[in-house]
Amino acid sequence: MPRKEPVMPLTSSPTRYGSVAIAIHWITALAILGMLASGLTAANTEDEAVKLTLLRGHAITGALIGVLTLLRIVWWLFLDRRPADATGLSRGQVLASHVVHYGLYAVILVMVSSGIATLILSGGGAQLAGAAPLPLPDFTLAPPFTVHGLLARALIVLLIGHIGAALWHQFVRRGRLLARMGLGS
Repeated sequence: MPRKEPVMPLTSSPTRYGSVAIAIHWITALAILGMLASGLTAANTEDEAVKLTLLRGHAITGALIGVLTLLRIVWWLFLDRRPADATGLSRGQVLASHVVHYGLYAVILVMVSSGIATLILSGGGAQLAGAAPLPLPDFTLAPPFTVHGLLARALIVLLIGHIGAALWHQFVRRGRLLARMGLGS
């Protein structure tokens, strides 16, 4: 008789994240990479039609990331508990980990808000919705756009720290940290 693989539980254990947290994490991660790529490409293209297409995807993906981040916060507050911090970390490393994670949540939520505010204040939402013709407005004239751009850079720094620390723990310290987030056993 073939052996059945154990089903990953929805909620987290003391040492591993559950399938809901893992799904939210990886969907959000992929969406953030796509959003950063589309935003940076849109900012550097002159073709209005291409920029419009990129910004439509950027706005939809940004809204999805905002919803996923709020869902993640609700999940942690009411439905699940995070696993314990990885073993062998110094107090400073634990503090840095928490600062980066909460920093990511805060930056993402403020970026979503500043993106929405930029569309509203610039009038660009009408073009993105297909209700107004091109050209696109100059988004840089909307004050929230400055916040959005600064936070995009902060997000990149936080992501480099987050990914770098995970890879360091996985491959240098050999802590099997990625298994906690569904990669490997």
